Amino acid sequence: QVHIVESGGGLVRPGESLKLSCVLSGFRLDDYPIGWFRRAPGEERVGLACLSDRDGSTYLADSVKGRFTISGDNARATLYLEMKDLKPEDAAFYYCGADIRCGPDISSTGWTFWGQGTQVFVSS
Repeated sequence: QVHIVESGGGLVRPGESLKLSCVLSGFRLDDYPIGWFRRAPGEERVGLACLSDRDGSTYLADSVKGRFTISGDNARATLYLEMKDLKPEDAAFYYCGADIRCGPDISSTGWTFWGQGTQVFVSS
């Protein structure tokens, strides 16, 4: 049975950093293309960053390039999202999704499975 658990969310001030973790069980990090998404209040869930299962390439949405970094640890079956210089507009629920489209376009498919999410607040 596959399972995803995100953690690491919390309250930070603008300009601060946060590192999110996504622990996988029942499958390996390189079994599926996998990535991070977020949903802000009243908005659609959007893809932020992903890790390709084919060659380990990473992709970032333009909105977070230069501030966010995605990485994975196969031994720990964990996907990370390191976020720097956080802004109030980064406040959202952050989700880890597996079996996604991972490329210049980061999006879910009808087969994507999700964790429960972790919430990030950015406020002074």
